[in-house]
This record gives sequence, C-alpha cells and structure tokens, in this order.
Amino acid sequence: MKIKINKDVLIEGIQKVQGVITSKTTLPILSNVLIETQQDNLRLISTDLDLGITCVIPAEIQEPGAITVPAKRFSEIIKELPQDNITINTKKNNLVIIDTEVCQFKITGLPKEEFPKLPEFKDKQIIKLEQRELKEMIALTSFAVSFDETRYILNGILFQINQDKLTLVGTDGKRLALIERLLPESTQRDIRIIVPIKTIQELNRNLKEEGSLSLVLSGNQVMFELDGVVIVSRLIEGEFPDYKQVIPPPVENKLRLKREDFLWACRRAALLSTPDYQAVKLELFKNKLVLSKSTPDIGESREELRVEYSGKEMVIGFNPTYLIDVLKNLTDETIEFELNESEKPGIIRRPGYIYIVLPMRLG
Repeated sequence: MKIKINKDVLIEGIQKVQGVITSKTTLPILSNVLIETQQDNLRLISTDLDLGITCVIPAEIQEPGAITVPAKRFSEIIKELPQDNITINTKKNNLVIIDTEVCQFKITGLPKEEFPKLPEFKDKQIIKLEQRELKEMIALTSFAVSFDETRYILNGILFQINQDKLTLVGTDGKRLALIERLLPESTQRDIRIIVPIKTIQELNRNLKEEGSLSLVLSGNQVMFELDGVVIVSRLIEGEFPDYKQVIPPPVENKLRLKREDFLWACRRAALLSTPDYQAVKLELFKNKLVLSKSTPDIGESREELRVEYSGKEMVIGFNPTYLIDVLKNLTDETIEFELNESEKPGIIRRPGYIYIVLPMRLG
C-alpha cells in the first residue's frame, strides 16, 4: 500500500473512528485502526466487537493495500508531523513508513486478516432521519440513561418507530426522558430496539446540524449511515420497561418559571451537595420558589426566585443534578414544572417531550 494524503483530512478521519478504541483490551488488534484503500479514498475502521465505526476520506492511492496500525500512537504521530502532505507506505513484515519531506516515522502494524470483520446487513430495513432532529432527541434523553451494569436493559435508549412517529426513551429508574417526533416518511412495520449508550455517544459526536442519515436494521444489529461515516452496533436484547405506566396525567397547578434562572439556582445549590447529602429543598409559595441546601459540616445556601404559582404551599426535595441535566439541554425561555405532592415525581412537559424525576427525602 502507498498513499498520499492531507494531514488535516487524515486527523479528522482518525478522530471519527477513535472513540471506539480502548487500550484495556485482551485482543491487541482491537487497539488498532484498519486502514484500507478504495478507488480514490481511504477507509478507516475501528471496532470493540460490539460497536464498529467506518469512515471514508479522500486520498491519492498510488498502490492499493491494507494494514492495521496502533490507533493512539498513529494518531499522535500524525498530529505532530511538521507538514500537511503525508506519504504512507507499507513494507514487508507489516512495517508502516510515514513520510513528509523532512520527517520520517516507522511503526509496526498488524495484517488486515487479523482484524475482526464488521457484520454485513442483509434483508435490511432502512429508515431515513434528519440529523438535526435526531441530535436534539438524543440531547434530551441520553442523560437519563443508566450506567448501572446490573440493569443492563437500561444502559441504552429505546428507539420506537410506529408508522410515521419516532419515540426515544431513556431512564435509570429514578428519572425518565421521552421525546417524540414525526418521521419524513412512514415505515411498513413497528420497530422497538434498544441502542447502547456507547453507540449513542459515538453517533451524537458525528451528527451535524443539517443533512439526513439512514437507520438500517438487520437482526440484532443496527447501522447508522451519515456523511461518509458508518456506525454498526449490536443491540441490547431484552424487554424495555413499560414506560407508559409511569407517565402521570397533567396536573392543574403548574409552577411556571424562567428556565435559565432555575438552572443557575440549581447549580449554585448543588455546590454544597455531597454523596451523603444530595437533595436540594424546593419550597413553593404563591408566586415564589425558595431553593435551599444544608449540608452538615459543609454549609448552607438559600435563594428566592420569582415564579408564577397559585397552587398549595409545599416542600419537596430533588437531586439537583437530575434537574440541571434537563434544564441545560432545553432551550425554552420559560418552563412549566408540575409538582403535585412532596412524595410524587416532578414533571416537565412541552410539545412532544416529557421529563419525569422522582423526589428525594429531605433531612
């Protein structure tokens, strides 16, 4: 293999596939990125066996071929090269020579044959999505996903497609985020899959504010195709909880307040949180909300916000992180926060979106 390529183009390509690669692997080949030539392009591939990413970038192909190289070291070398035009050449014994006019590196790779093959998609079903819309949907649900490996079924986002409607749901058992959007075109059959959070994070890194993407299903695998990047992932198998059962009907007495003011008040109160004393106290009065935090041996804080509220006075506690996560991802100037009883969940609703968060005991 012999190619000429622009340094910035190569760095951008490496960054797109590098997120999957981990140094903590029992298989050395999984620390490598596969580089293989196509007609006028270079194809970069990485995988951890559950998730694989492919990226195609332009290059001048002088001799076709393929090799795998240690991803981290290769990336560091390319970044530090003094010139933009790079020649990459492979020799016998998997030797890879990286050349510029004034600098040369030689590193040892591993043959392509040792690299795991990504699954092929046969009998596939293709669904078209808008990148910008999916990016917003992921932003408003992914923070609610569980990272507790004992609850593996909650370690991903539920994608539910029903004719022309896409629903994404994330929950960790203490909060739930649900968003619905209309699809550009209807699908023939209903779909319900759980996409692992690592896949979601890699997908989100590659989503742009414009353009579309294809979601492709085949067996227990999903593939996302967008802008020269292909993400292939195993799905989480099992039954996602029946989220509809935990969505309460709207309440009459809503707390209406400015999102940004509420966000910053929660952030300030959270400064005094510790693992043993997480809850922030919310006291509701007519047109007034008092946020306070008291932590033994640390200190206390109190803050008043002007709000619109005419319901009964009440006191309720929340984990401030669970409020901050949703408030920083919403874009509305004002929000409505539904609070019914001090033992019942708080709910933020807007068209096509619901966020439910369980309260915490105070004291």
